[in-house]
Amino acid sequence: MNAALLVELHTEELPPKSLKALSQAFAREITDQLIRAQLITHDLRERHVFGSPRRLGVLLSPVQDCGPAVPFRQKLMPVAIGLDAQGRATPALTKKLNALGIAAEPARLERESDGKQETLVYSGVRPGVPLAAGLQAALDRALGSLPVGKPMSYQLADGVTTVQFVRPAHRLIALHGEQVVAIKALGLSAGRETFGHRFHAPQPIFIRSAQSYPKQLEQGHVIASFEERRARMLAMIEAHAARLKAEPVMPAELIDEVAALVEWPVVYESGFDEEFLQVPHECLILTMQQNQKYFALKDSSGQLLNRFLLVSNIEAADPSQIIAGNARVVRARLADARFFYEQDRKHPLDSRLPQLADVVYHNRLGSQLERIERLTAIAVAIARELGADLAHVERAARLAKADLRTAMVGEFPELQGTMGMHYARHDRESEDVAVAIEQHYRPRFAGDQLPSSTVGLCVALGDKLEALAGLFGIGEHPTGDKDPYALRRHALGVLRMLIEAQLPLPLPRLLQAAFEPFGERFGPQPREELAGFLFDRLRGLLQERGYSTLEVEAVVSLAPSRIDQVPAMLEAVRAFSQMAEADSLAAANKRIGNILKKAGTAGEPAFDSFDPALMFEPAERDLWAAFGRVAPQAERLLAAADYTGTLRALAPLKEPVDRFFDDVMVMVEDAGLRANRLALLAQLRSLMNRIADLSLLAAA
Repeated sequence: MNAALLVELHTEELPPKSLKALSQAFAREITDQLIRAQLITHDLRERHVFGSPRRLGVLLSPVQDCGPAVPFRQKLMPVAIGLDAQGRATPALTKKLNALGIAAEPARLERESDGKQETLVYSGVRPGVPLAAGLQAALDRALGSLPVGKPMSYQLADGVTTVQFVRPAHRLIALHGEQVVAIKALGLSAGRETFGHRFHAPQPIFIRSAQSYPKQLEQGHVIASFEERRARMLAMIEAHAARLKAEPVMPAELIDEVAALVEWPVVYESGFDEEFLQVPHECLILTMQQNQKYFALKDSSGQLLNRFLLVSNIEAADPSQIIAGNARVVRARLADARFFYEQDRKHPLDSRLPQLADVVYHNRLGSQLERIERLTAIAVAIARELGADLAHVERAARLAKADLRTAMVGEFPELQGTMGMHYARHDRESEDVAVAIEQHYRPRFAGDQLPSSTVGLCVALGDKLEALAGLFGIGEHPTGDKDPYALRRHALGVLRMLIEAQLPLPLPRLLQAAFEPFGERFGPQPREELAGFLFDRLRGLLQERGYSTLEVEAVVSLAPSRIDQVPAMLEAVRAFSQMAEADSLAAANKRIGNILKKAGTAGEPAFDSFDPALMFEPAERDLWAAFGRVAPQAERLLAAADYTGTLRALAPLKEPVDRFFDDVMVMVEDAGLRANRLALLAQLRSLMNRIADLSLLAAA
């Protein structure tokens, strides 16, 4: 029989931040295991994932009540071991057959030879997996593999048995069509009873069939599908905001969390006293989001309104008490934020700097105050390179971490930098200093904006380079998927600023500035490791932007000094690849590299000096003449940063290079002549590889 299959686990309130992942993993594992058991053998027409505050579930259709029988062949053992002299089964064969559940006379067993010995083989048909057995195994696997950080231990009703799960489970439903599937989990036996909304439908709900489940739950004021509940909630929020001509502040994480907190979302509007708008809006928004899970509202100009939207789990005929109650709660929360703000402003930012000596940055790298000194030195060194305002860069760098000692940041660590900006403005610091304090954490994540000013860029680079240099210096490298200090993010931030802000900062000089404040504490190895780490991150960043692995490797393998010029170099490589001469020149470059490498490892005399007077073959004279014409033009284009033009200028070398390899023997017996020809090739390869290692573009 084919029918829809429903599995639901009814629990106490599940952790809202994990609900989406839990429900998806639960449904995915059950589906995959049933497919493996061939209980789902056709295209799956329906798959509904359920996840609400008090349930995980999945609805699949169609599902068979028994999998198909499967022919199989089982190798048993060598004939000499399995049969005695009279052809009867030995105890070893009998034991093997019993263990496999095979009832077969020795005469029915086949024999198979591998050229050395004969082996007994059983051919038969394995019965299909019954749904109850297949679903039991699938559910056990799903429950055992859920992404649960730390499960709860709780006792069952018998007062003796202890089980573990993310939250205590109370009921289990398993329906195939209208029939209960006899399975067990977490001390529960499957039935058809569940519960709807805790307040609107407190009586048990008996599910008639797998297909009726979503409708019956909705009648019980539960929208079981996380995605459907989320979409309905968003539509309500947007409708309320439209009536108010406002824009809701809706970060994706908050939307998911609120959708996981309610079974029957209802949106109401409430507000707070207008006087609270004197507090920085970031504080108010974060207070509403983190403490109360509210959606703040902004007007058309982006200014915060003293109104907000709340999502309730109760649909009330008269919601006035809900609205008023939430207004009272948020008033107390905002009063706390205002108190922190007012107390913090009584002391200027720079007065908090000595307190950073008591804040440990890293037990092997000292305090935050020591870190500030290093950060400032790096930022000022960068400012000198860029011609930025040294006084403003130094001031912004010194104050960058001062807000860590404020009450507001102590309550809301997410506001570090933001509060520093507001307090700096209150202290009448220069505007670019205040903005740089907020922006020096940028970019915080992939796609985040970069600092908008040169002062901000200097401090942001100083912040990330200090962290990279210090942590690489003490051996705290990212390993595998572990990166506790977000060094990959810091490295990508440095690279993005260099590239997107087009900062003309040579990487070796940047690394020197980053390690100098640490004095002689670290040797040269951490700097080399950090350079390699940055180039590895650069490879990934460029490939994400659409460049091929070969294009990226051709440029990055030469460890370019100016990271800001790398995109232009890549475009030049891409343009070079379209030239008719590209394949031939790349192949010649690869051949030259192989010859020079082999000559170097063979202990050849130095071939770094070339004497034109030693040439006598027409082909090598032609190549030298072509080199003399191309090199000055290529160097001029390279000096002007015209990388595409530089590579295109190599085109006239194709024919003389090809003719050289056709007519000239490089590795001749005469050592002087051999060294001279190697020197010519070395100069040629150097010219060709000023922008990229063209040999990497050659066909394998």
